[in-house]
Amino acid sequence: MENDLNRRYFGRRDFLIRSAKAGLSVAAAGLIGYYFFDPIGPTYSSIDPIVDGFPDFSIPDLGKRMAIARGPDRIKTLQLAFKAIGGVESFIKSGDRVLLKVNAAFASPPILSATTHPQLVSEMARLCFKSGASKVVVTDNPINDPASCFALTGIARAAESAGAKVILPAAGLFKSMTIPGTRLIRNWPVLYEPIKVVDKVIGLAPVKDHRRSGASMTMKNWYGLLGGRRNIFHQDIHTIIKELAIMVKPSVVILDGTTTMMSNGPTGGSLSDLKETKMMIVSTDPVAADAFGATLLKKELHELSYITKAAAAGIGTADYRSINPVIASTD
Repeated sequence: MENDLNRRYFGRRDFLIRSAKAGLSVAAAGLIGYYFFDPIGPTYSSIDPIVDGFPDFSIPDLGKRMAIARGPDRIKTLQLAFKAIGGVESFIKSGDRVLLKVNAAFASPPILSATTHPQLVSEMARLCFKSGASKVVVTDNPINDPASCFALTGIARAAESAGAKVILPAAGLFKSMTIPGTRLIRNWPVLYEPIKVVDKVIGLAPVKDHRRSGASMTMKNWYGLLGGRRNIFHQDIHTIIKELAIMVKPSVVILDGTTTMMSNGPTGGSLSDLKETKMMIVSTDPVAADAFGATLLKKELHELSYITKAAAAGIGTADYRSINPVIASTD
């Protein structure tokens, strides 16, 4: 009991020390983010002809798998979660070309947990190469200036340090797509070119509050593949998230609940918005992953109707317990 209390005490003390040191960088990041913010969004002068959606990158032979690893260290929990469901080698084979879809939406530092943590990016890329991947690319279509977002979040450096290539959005990389079975993604520019040439797609997203959808997790992460004036979809946010989950069938998703943004999402901006929840979720079912993520945000499924919509569309299950997630801990 004494050792447990000591761990809790020093854990809180270390967090407060890190928080104090981060104060100035957080304030500076807020000003930088405001400087780079683009309320209109990028424009695309030339869109290639329509294509009928992305390939299916899921791995049916693996079935429904999900692991929840507990611990404060992202690298250790990521490794443990994959080990619990067969290892990265079950997902990535020799010669595979892999795309990591990160959340790099804002020009903010990792400590604010508004974007995918760079440690997660570098370790996932490293694990892919270790399993035989011939190429790993990292991409997103940020809300703020793309180059600034990938630099200030630390994602670019993390990816490159592991041998991965960062692909920034550009007009020639988008195609106008109509996704069968959707109402909103009709003749819409989508970041297509980086994905059409890969064999596996992995989504890496933080757990965040979101003022419109209630939460931003693995399914909302695909929003970063949309081009054009995508903010018009905010009027029907739960439907567009469901349709994005129809559009992208990933090989596996990673939901980072090491630190959860409990309020003022999706941008946050204050350490007071955050809570150390120390969870890493790896799943072949993005609906199940998000359903568990809702528990970290202390939200019920009826508050996040995109999850129930996606489940009703047959994308996955909102009852994450039904797929018997493996629970592991690094403690």
